Amino acid sequence: MSAAEWVPDQADVAALRTAAAGCAGCELHGPATQTVFSAGNPRAPLMLVGEQPGDVEDREGIPFVGPAGRLLQEAVDEAGIERTRLYVTNAVKHFRFELRGRRRIHQTPQIRHLKACRPWLSAEIAAVAPDLIVCLGAIAAKTLLGNDFRLTQDRGRLIDAEVDGRPRRLIATAHPSAVLRTPAGTERDEAYAALVADLRTAAAALEQSSD
Repeated sequence: MSAAEWVPDQADVAALRTAAAGCAGCELHGPATQTVFSAGNPRAPLMLVGEQPGDVEDREGIPFVGPAGRLLQEAVDEAGIERTRLYVTNAVKHFRFELRGRRRIHQTPQIRHLKACRPWLSAEIAAVAPDLIVCLGAIAAKTLLGNDFRLTQDRGRLIDAEVDGRPRRLIATAHPSAVLRTPAGTERDEAYAALVADLRTAAAALEQSSD
């Protein structure tokens, strides 16, 4: 089970997006409405990698346009990052869910889904060539940094790692949906502030790399 046969060699983001629309590299493409590929500047210095599209994203075909996406946009703005400097994608390109009545409930992608979809993410990183990658949540972080990575221990710090055979700089932080799942009030405010702080670290690292 792999998307590799659908991924064109040395393609730009536009060609990758077109090819991904027909991907059948795992069973998730069947019940999903469509492939949700990416959004943003295809030559952005900062790449944000999340887990997978949600219900709203699956219907609209654009990542991070649901409640978690709106919270992420607020955090990005508060961190002082211009949206034109962003490329946003997910480790898995199809929505994994279970039906409960008429509701489609998010299910965490399994390792086989992450492995199947990994060729797309590798091709995106090669095409965009970002200066910095921000992993949103443990799933994205483990996809790029390995299963031994612990978000609770290493979030918010710059990491130099080899990704697909090339040196990359990464930062891991919480997924915005985790902030939304935090009980409203002081706890959620603190979780949101921590997300903004990590994004500010990313912004500062970008500025240093451009000096």
